[in-house]
Amino acid sequence: MMRVLVVDDDFMVARVHSGYVARIPGCEVVGVAHTGAEAMTLARELRPDLVLLDVHLPDLSGLEVLAGLRTGDAADPFVLMITAADDAATVTAALHGGATHYLVKPFDAAALADQVERVARLRGRLAGLAGSNRGRAAQDEIDSVFGARPGFATRLPKGLTAPTARIVEQVLRSVDGDLSATECAGRTELSRVSARRYLEHFVAVGAAQVRLRYGGTGRPERRYRWTR
Repeated sequence: MMRVLVVDDDFMVARVHSGYVARIPGCEVVGVAHTGAEAMTLARELRPDLVLLDVHLPDLSGLEVLAGLRTGDAADPFVLMITAADDAATVTAALHGGATHYLVKPFDAAALADQVERVARLRGRLAGLAGSNRGRAAQDEIDSVFGARPGFATRLPKGLTAPTARIVEQVLRSVDGDLSATECAGRTELSRVSARRYLEHFVAVGAAQVRLRYGGTGRPERRYRWTR
């Protein structure tokens, strides 16, 4: 059973998210917090496996709470950011702070279930590594834990970097629908040309799809959607 702590300043939203979690097999909500201080206290007392963490809290930023939860200790909970904040700076800070993933509100139960189940699989892989009697991890096991994909993290085209690719991926995953290279550039603070290179790479390796949107004069707009 994976134990989940839900953190959101909106009581109704917290109730909805708790209901989503309760319907995921193998998960239970062990606590609900509405402030950053309460989240830190409950995390210490309840020792959850996963924290669903809002960014906008009345006392502390969710990013500050993230820093308090992700200390580098093996017993730290996984943290899934659940927020309306979709600016590139916050997404980047969450990634660097150790968030497992980032969901932008509003989203449905299926989207949350996908990410919670992903954490459950990751916990299983880590438990397998910890229980190994070899004392060492093979590269394919490490790749599995860190989510490396052939053609993505391990074989990026020249000029593309893995950290930036992960930021573009986070933005693309968070979009409800699709987005253009220009919109991606605005959210990631990349140039439009750079953003399009990353987006086209994801299309090439099958991680994203592209469609053409026609309207007015000139070339049709290429719009990208994450598919994995």
